[in-house]
Amino acid sequence: MSTEIKAPVFPESVAEGTVATWHKQPGEACSRDELIVDIETDKVVLEVVAPADGVIEEIVKGEGDTVESGEVIGKFKEGAAGESKPADNKSAEKEEAPKQEEASQASSGDAILSPAARKLAEENNVDPNAVKGTGKDGRVTKEDVQSYVDGKKSAAPSKPAATEMPEVNVAQGERPEKRVPMTRLRASIAKRLVEAQQTAAMLTTFNEVNMKPIMELRKQYQESFVKRHGIKLGFMSFFTKAATEALKRFPAVNASIDGNDMVYHGYQDIGVAVSTDRGLVVPVLRDSDAMGLADIEKKIVEYGTKAKEGKLGIDEMTGGTFTITNGGIFGSLISTPILNPPQTAILGMHKIQERPMAVNGQVEILPMMYLALSYDHRMIDGKEAVQFLVAIKEMLEDPARILLDV
Repeated sequence: MSTEIKAPVFPESVAEGTVATWHKQPGEACSRDELIVDIETDKVVLEVVAPADGVIEEIVKGEGDTVESGEVIGKFKEGAAGESKPADNKSAEKEEAPKQEEASQASSGDAILSPAARKLAEENNVDPNAVKGTGKDGRVTKEDVQSYVDGKKSAAPSKPAATEMPEVNVAQGERPEKRVPMTRLRASIAKRLVEAQQTAAMLTTFNEVNMKPIMELRKQYQESFVKRHGIKLGFMSFFTKAATEALKRFPAVNASIDGNDMVYHGYQDIGVAVSTDRGLVVPVLRDSDAMGLADIEKKIVEYGTKAKEGKLGIDEMTGGTFTITNGGIFGSLISTPILNPPQTAILGMHKIQERPMAVNGQVEILPMMYLALSYDHRMIDGKEAVQFLVAIKEMLEDPARILLDV
């Protein structure tokens, strides 16, 4: 039976999408709920899975084509993969089994492989004779091949990234170029960033924070924290809690602009910028005021994993009253982050670097970090912005202030 493969129903905020990758080609068998195609929108990548066991009959929309919500992108034939084998003819099945075994043995030397094992071996360029069979009469099973492949991967020596780059023979004097269409997500990011610079009176104020107290606190309690919560204590949770407390004291920094209206939010939903291969995404920590340090760390790890796999939902990236971005993980010493509309402020973290600092008339080497707060001057005065950043600095340099709310 032939059925239509349709694009998912997009959320209201998404008008259309683009076919990113077909994981299965016409005539290729697939199992129920197996991923067959990715649809990329300007916010998330949506997955389409097989409705049943069968084969891809036809691809209507190829990679790079634009699709609308619910539009037909291909055709699927249910059960087609198993039609060639008689369902109730036992004698035919008995005759077919030895033939398959003989073909497997003939195509792979002395090793006896099941059809599934043979297919997996071919896909991974594995010599069946090198695999030790654990099945009946020494038969090599699919699990045996997979174990062999996994063992080779773990035993392979790691090579520098530079040696993994393919060699490209370019004639002397040539200046090669490669033109690649911008993805919907990157195009959406570009549009929002340009809009932020054109519509907001954006200004950035800087300060620096001594990270020694936080680093000593982490070192002292890291082992106990991991035993209790099953996750490491990082810097982002401290910054999130400090920002949450500072937002309570300076409501304008937690506000947004809607036309000619200023919207003050009585809650703190903090977005955390995450870099992925497809572009920058900002999942949101809802009600960060009610979250503990462990809750924040677990949620950030969860969002990071989902972002890399392209599985973040639109609901996880919408809203947000304030954003934190950490360029320090890439080595950035100082930068001016761009606003995430319609928010009115964004905090930039940077690389921790030891520098000589004057402390009580003495020079000390301290781990310092530059902080940057970009804000919309239409909504926030310079005095509020500076005081907000100073409040974060004070709470990080004396973490007890977060607990005591002072």
